[in-house]
Amino acid sequence: MPRFSSKRRVHHTASQMFDLVADVERYPEFVPLCQSLRIRQHTLRGDGTEIIVADMTVSFKLVRETFTSRVTLDRPNLKIMVEYLKGPFSNLENRWTFEPKSETDCDVGFFLSYEFRSRMLAMLMGTMFDAAFQRFAAAFEKRADAVYGKGGAAGPTKAG
Repeated sequence: MPRFSSKRRVHHTASQMFDLVADVERYPEFVPLCQSLRIRQHTLRGDGTEIIVADMTVSFKLVRETFTSRVTLDRPNLKIMVEYLKGPFSNLENRWTFEPKSETDCDVGFFLSYEFRSRMLAMLMGTMFDAAFQRFAAAFEKRADAVYGKGGAAGPTKAG
């Protein structure tokens, strides 16, 4: 099963980066391959977490697929978990962590593993997905610079 993980030091606060990743409706504006995103349900829970159920459509050349995920926004612990519900994958797991490092910097952790249900779709999309996910975390950092102002150049602290 393909996996991608990274940890990047960024010159934005953990709260700013959490808010940016949590704003899933804006993903079509800057996330690689994301053509559209539609919120189906948004629930605020008493423990400070939010649950979003959303449909995301990814597109590359002639291939277009939509999948449904449940996104748990755990603001008190600065974590975001994505659970796969329906679509072209047999498995999809995605986690984000935001660890404050100073008043202005944080480490953003990103983990993704996935497996397509269809061998044909895996062959068509697999290589392209791998390339896109290599740029995925960097796209959020670039977006943060655009939204919050450029904090400076920060490179990866760990990649896997």
